[in-house]
Formats: sequence, C-alpha cells, structure tokens
Amino acid sequence: MKSLKVSNIKKYYGKGDSLVKAVDGISLEIENSKFTAIVGTSGSGKTTTLHCMAGLDKPTSGEVYLGDEEIYKLSDEELSKIRRREFGFIFQSFNLIPVLNIYDNIILPVSLDGKKEDKEYIMDIVKKVGLESQLKKFPNELSGGQQQRVAIARALSNKPSVIFADEPTGNLDSKTTDEVMKLLKSMVNEMGQTLVMITHDDNIAKQADRVITISDGKIVSDERA
Repeated sequence: MKSLKVSNIKKYYGKGDSLVKAVDGISLEIENSKFTAIVGTSGSGKTTTLHCMAGLDKPTSGEVYLGDEEIYKLSDEELSKIRRREFGFIFQSFNLIPVLNIYDNIILPVSLDGKKEDKEYIMDIVKKVGLESQLKKFPNELSGGQQQRVAIARALSNKPSVIFADEPTGNLDSKTTDEVMKLLKSMVNEMGQTLVMITHDDNIAKQADRVITISDGKIVSDERA
C-alpha cells in the first residue's frame, strides 16, 4: 500500500486585494490503513485540500507524493492513471451512471482502465456492501443509501491505495448514515483500506483514528484517537 504525503501545499485564487488563500501551506502524511477525518467550517479550505491531495486540483505550489512519486510532476495521462488505479472517490452526490446497471457502475473504474475485473474480489465487495440482489437494477431503482453503497463498492473496485470521501453521508438520513459509516469503518478495519474523509458531523469525526481540523487554509489541530 503506497503512502500519501503532502508538503507545504498552497492553493491561491485571484490577485491583489481579491487574493483568496484557500489552502495556505499544509503539510501532512496520511497513515495507511487508518481512517483520517478532515473537519472545519464551510470555506475553511478542507475540500480544496482534499482535491489537491487526490490529484483533482493542482496546488499553486507544494508537492503531493504517492509513495516516492510527486503526482503533479506527471503528465495529465499519468495523473489520470493514478486517479483510476490508486485512488477511490466517494462524493455526497453519488455520481452513478444512470444508463449502466449496478454491476457495471461498480466495475466502471476497472473498465475505464481497460482491464478485466477480478470477479471474485468484486463479488466479495458486493457482499460486504449488501448489494447481491441489486446488481441488475439501475441507479434510479435504488434508495439513496443503496446508491451510496454502490459508490463505495465502485471506489473499492480497483483496489486503491487511498479512498477519498467528501461528505459521503451529507444526503443521507441518520439511520442510513450509521449504516454507511459502519461499512466504511469495516473497510478500514477488515480490509486495511486507507480512508480520508471530509465531514461536518462531529459524531462521524469521533469515529476516526485521526481528526485534522482546518481553518483559513491551515491545519489548526491534528489529533489521534
């Protein structure tokens, strides 16, 4: 499992009086096989930080390393490969493809990579997320909680080094939130998955192995359970 490390990343927008320092010199190392929560008020820079770490938004300066590789020194094509092969993504909006059935949605990152899916591994994930009877259905036939389970299975399908989750329970009720969090924590505890999650929910943050608080684009606290 490759480790993820960010060194003095900054992300600035605008110039002069309209300069916005969304991320202002953040350095941290994500621990493998742990659940790290990133918290902060709206506009604190937590989502921008996650996007920079995940290869989705190039920082103005600073480095992001996956293992020994600085990901923003790679070509666009190589960076796309890193996102497909090494990173899994779960967002608040499930981002499922409506014209694909559930199984094809789950294996999408593998298909985009031009590879054949490991059916045994995929079915093991499907069982873990409780979707065995839903595979031939389409996203609009599932509840919000079930759709988020599909998104989690999809994020795991390529055996990523790190899963990034941005408010993954934001659109779910409290009961479904509890179920999804139980599932995500089991991925960390049973499968050794590395999970980095943005949340505004204190109850979720308390379940993490580590809680990083961001304010005005800087880390203001970094606490381990």
